[in-house]
Amino acid sequence: MTSWRTPVGVLLTAVMLFPVYWMINVSLTPMSDMRKPPSLIPVNPTTEGYERVLREQVPYLGTSLLVAAGTVVLTLVLAAPAAYSLAKLRPAGRRALGFVLLVAQMIPGIIMALGFYGIYVKLGITNTVWGLILADSTIAVPFAVLILTSFMASVPDEVLQAATIDGAGPWRSFVSIVLPASRNGVVTAALFAFLWAWSDFLFAATLDSGGRLQPLTLGIYRYIGNNNQEWNSIMATAVVASVPATVLIVVAQRFVAAGVTSGAVKD
Repeated sequence: MTSWRTPVGVLLTAVMLFPVYWMINVSLTPMSDMRKPPSLIPVNPTTEGYERVLREQVPYLGTSLLVAAGTVVLTLVLAAPAAYSLAKLRPAGRRALGFVLLVAQMIPGIIMALGFYGIYVKLGITNTVWGLILADSTIAVPFAVLILTSFMASVPDEVLQAATIDGAGPWRSFVSIVLPASRNGVVTAALFAFLWAWSDFLFAATLDSGGRLQPLTLGIYRYIGNNNQEWNSIMATAVVASVPATVLIVVAQRFVAAGVTSGAVKD
């Protein structure tokens, strides 16, 4: 009955992972073989693409890590208290605010980038890492608020009522009860914020194209020209850029999949 599911699953997995394999394949292909018919296996594998990445792209990699980490911190600092307010303090107009957060997810990135550019020029923060962190956070914060609100709303009100009886105020309840119980939601929001900032090209090209510190997405763009596309270096950079994100996803997946309220209420 289920014998056909295994080969179908293997086939679909192979189809989905083939672009990753092809990226690695091209990264090992010498530039002299790029114009030849493609081969499923590199005939003369070389690490020249990776050597060039380690020689030229390390500063870009460091900037991307800095921007992604800063985006995660700023997103959680803003989104966690906001989600707690919406989920447990229940202020007036919270439904309208939730609708606004949904609408914010629908605004095209190019419109936001152009709007930010005019503001950044007046403030003098174009071509800066902090400006890029702020811009990336505007994408991550609305999503994080929505995610954390649903997680925090699942925390039983009885736990907070017991904390109030014991003398805990709203802030203490947030820090000591709701935030730890929403750990999986925090990890989920942090993961998506990191991935958005890590893979951002639009904001980087618009707001930081002339900066001293540029992210890895702009570093990859350096290898693309009108008359030359250095595909082995491009793909080698893409492989290296995929490693931190892959490791983070593997480490965080058990938190993302876990239940939010496990252990919140004593038996």
